[in-house]
Amino acid sequence: MTTTELAQVVQRTDAETRNLLARMVERGWVQPRGEGKSRNWHLSAAVYRALDSPSGYVRVRGFEPLQQEQMIQQYVQAHGQITRNQAAELCGLSPDQASRVLRRLVAAGKLAHHGENKGRVYTLPASPAH
Repeated sequence: MTTTELAQVVQRTDAETRNLLARMVERGWVQPRGEGKSRNWHLSAAVYRALDSPSGYVRVRGFEPLQQEQMIQQYVQAHGQITRNQAAELCGLSPDQASRVLRRLVAAGKLAHHGENKGRVYTLPASPAH
């Protein structure tokens, strides 16, 4: 959940909720994922162990950046292209987080982008001429 979503659940302000979350991180109860407004919070591995559900942590934690990049590349290999929203859905990310992963792949030369804004799609880069 995002900080704002959690604030609504606990009926506190965003600032109060951030303070609560900081204390929960110090105690090892929750972990952050992402940055800024797209930051999400989830229970820590220790909490899932205490609840006798260690595999639940992996499902909730999601995929690491390298796995996300590989999933996106495999999708493009299979389907020819991917959009930001498709990448977000595929990897369980916010659209902003998906944009960052896609930009990393473009910067590394693993994907190319075509189009602008909402019409932008990502494909495999053109092969160099021999």
